Amino acid sequence: MAQPSDIIVIGAGVVGCAIAEELARRGASVEILDERPVGMGATQASAGVLAPYIETREGHPLLELTVRSLKLYDGFVERVAEDSGQTIAYRRTGTLTLATDEPELNALRDAADFLSRRHVSAELMDGAAARAEEPHLGASTIGGLLIHEHGFIGAADLTRALVASARRRGAQLIEQSRARRIAIDDDDLVVETDRGTLTADAVVVAAGSWSGEVTIDGVAARLPVRPVRGQLLYLTWNGTPLRRVTWTHRCYLVPWDNGTVLLGATMEEAGYDERVTVAGVRDLLESACELIPHAWSAGFQGARVGLRPGTPDDLPVIGVSARLPNLLYATGHFRNGVLLAPLTAQLVADALLERRLDSALAAVSPARFGL
Repeated sequence: MAQPSDIIVIGAGVVGCAIAEELARRGASVEILDERPVGMGATQASAGVLAPYIETREGHPLLELTVRSLKLYDGFVERVAEDSGQTIAYRRTGTLTLATDEPELNALRDAADFLSRRHVSAELMDGAAARAEEPHLGASTIGGLLIHEHGFIGAADLTRALVASARRRGAQLIEQSRARRIAIDDDDLVVETDRGTLTADAVVVAAGSWSGEVTIDGVAARLPVRPVRGQLLYLTWNGTPLRRVTWTHRCYLVPWDNGTVLLGATMEEAGYDERVTVAGVRDLLESACELIPHAWSAGFQGARVGLRPGTPDDLPVIGVSARLPNLLYATGHFRNGVLLAPLTAQLVADALLERRLDSALAAVSPARFGL
């Protein structure tokens, strides 16, 4: 097939919008298709934490992908902000991961050793040093690991800016239109929606938890992406602010310059149920207040729910379909959609427009699921 010039991106979350922006920047004609407004899937309940070294274990394929993507972030944000003319909240103030018992402290020691071998700047602290670093911590903290290169970004800011940048380059946004089926018509792909049909040279499926709901002609297997509910709380902080992202296995807190603190996030196998629940709110508040007693005095601003796209092996699905060479997948990012957005966009654009397949795609190929 010749280099595609007309491309449909299904999904207007942060990943889909990053892909559309990158394709449009490289000269492709792009349409972004979604049933919902921009950023209203998993993105709406993302705290935007950029922290590849917190959860991903040594040797896991996801670690190298997230580390590569984080290295792109400074230039990525600078360019998108300039191209869109919009402000994007972005901070690289580090993360402080805390231990409240000996097994957690041992895990932090192992992580510190690993980071030292990789020459990543990090500091392992005892309880007193951790409380000196973050005075709001309670007595339950017995140790901490400060990783300097981590940070966070406003996921909603970023997604809006990506769309604005893409549209300045001619991309079209088609909202309130859900992709139902992808069919083949000679060398073209036809996307059937509940409001009509669209035709393109190529299609990128980046619909998050809804990616597996799209029927694809000639592909018997269903994309095994499932929704995992995440509830995120918005608190109004008073007094001295937290210094940086504070993380434990039970919750994390992200302090914004405007005094808002994002508290997240649950991981619930609840299907497509997008309700805020009493249990989710209670568990997050209790976890945060046990860690940081001052959180009891915070105001409760509200809560949001996002359905994160999980896969059976906890890896995203990125790459060219083994069945249809002009169909690409970019989904299943679970909790790492914001972090992986710039790299995913780059890998997809390289594969589509330059027929260049990065070696990193081998671990996340759709072929592993027969797609």
